[in-house]
Amino acid sequence: MNGGALWTASDASRATGGANTAEWSATGVSIDTRSLTPGDLFIALQGPTFDGHNFIAKAVQAGAAAVVSHRRPGKPGLDLLPGNAALLLVDDTMAALRDLGAAARARSGARFIGVTGSVGKTSTKEALARCLAAQASTAANAASLNNHWGLPLSLARMGLNSVYGVFELGMNHPGEIRDLTALLRPDIALITNVEPAHLGYFASVEKIAEAKAEIFEGVPPDGTAVLNRDNPHFDGLAEKAGADGIKRIIGFGNDARAEVRLVDHTLEETGSKVCAEVLGARLDYRVGLPGTHWVMNSLAILAAVAAAGADVQAAAEELARIPPVKGRGERHHVTLADGELTLIDDSYNANPTSMRAGFEVLGGTSVEGHGRRIAVLGDMLELGKASAEKHAGLAEPLQAAGIDLVFTCGPDMAELNAALPVALRGGHAPDSQALIPLVTASVGAGDALLVKGSAGSRMGLVVEALRGMAGELPRAANGE
Repeated sequence: MNGGALWTASDASRATGGANTAEWSATGVSIDTRSLTPGDLFIALQGPTFDGHNFIAKAVQAGAAAVVSHRRPGKPGLDLLPGNAALLLVDDTMAALRDLGAAARARSGARFIGVTGSVGKTSTKEALARCLAAQASTAANAASLNNHWGLPLSLARMGLNSVYGVFELGMNHPGEIRDLTALLRPDIALITNVEPAHLGYFASVEKIAEAKAEIFEGVPPDGTAVLNRDNPHFDGLAEKAGADGIKRIIGFGNDARAEVRLVDHTLEETGSKVCAEVLGARLDYRVGLPGTHWVMNSLAILAAVAAAGADVQAAAEELARIPPVKGRGERHHVTLADGELTLIDDSYNANPTSMRAGFEVLGGTSVEGHGRRIAVLGDMLELGKASAEKHAGLAEPLQAAGIDLVFTCGPDMAELNAALPVALRGGHAPDSQALIPLVTASVGAGDALLVKGSAGSRMGLVVEALRGMAGELPRAANGE
């Protein structure tokens, strides 16, 4: 028994095969001293550019209950520790982290849902976790902790009384999801969609679908696959799920054959009204975030809730209250001296599909007076040889959405800038930092702005600059 602790010395030793220097119990797990909470078990991970062993003394000073280390006492990082510091000595701390994640999964009686997809997986995971948490204790990865260390860390942090576990699986290379699903062993596998993201690492979208389908390899035969019925890869994914022994497949979408089917919807500026049929039952509800993509996300969420045996009606009601994930559609109202501008922060990530969804949301956002709808866009990364075509191809959906002005930055977005009608070109810069003065000099009260790009394009800097305009004096028409 662990007496209410998340991990005890004996639990962790059994899981990792490590040796303890003292008895201890921990209430949490940390790999970063900057966010460590007193009582956490600190795992000193060693990566190509950092070594957590150099911060062990700091972790102990911050109140770590114990430290997982593959350095022995007397070595750098451990030479300044007090004699009563508790250590769990292992051969490799990264392997120990995975072992703890595996042990956490093995001891849990929760229903596990694995979420992946080319677009919307983090937002869907967050909303699904919120819907389930309103019904029972639910664990989920924080933010995008969805890789080879983020997933085991998230599992190791999982509460002992969790009824549901919702975990995102990320990838940009073949084989990555295979390793993650082997650890998670989800009861339900949800693939939001398959789209041309990460084309720089795959020969085709079909190869991306194959990589996403690796998630089925961890699902037991009595598990469920939840798939987008409208996606052209549905049949291939369903066939792969069946080949991996999964007998129950729930499709969601507009398709008449979908078990969770969209009947009707009304798009509004800050959300949508939805009528859907969920496993034969008619359901009317509201989604609290705007855009057709969120209508579709809601269907996926309700399908997963149904597969988990949770209350679908209660989950539908909760969908009205879901907040946006940071950097994924957050709305800010920036008060200037002469009025207000609306800022949609979608700066965390981007690919062609999510760009189009963002344009739709911006096109449906109201402006005041002579305000304009303005898109501020950074490069979509990892598109490989298709990058120039995919960037230039955004010109048409921008115009279709009624966007008035477009600012771009980065070498790939130069292709879009060149493809736009001259009247829509707000300005282009080599990077986001250089774009900031072009944007801030041009926007004003009444405008609505969408800021979007892949994380590596650093469009968050533009968001910070725009939010920093609060209270600025009105400028003359020429920006001076």
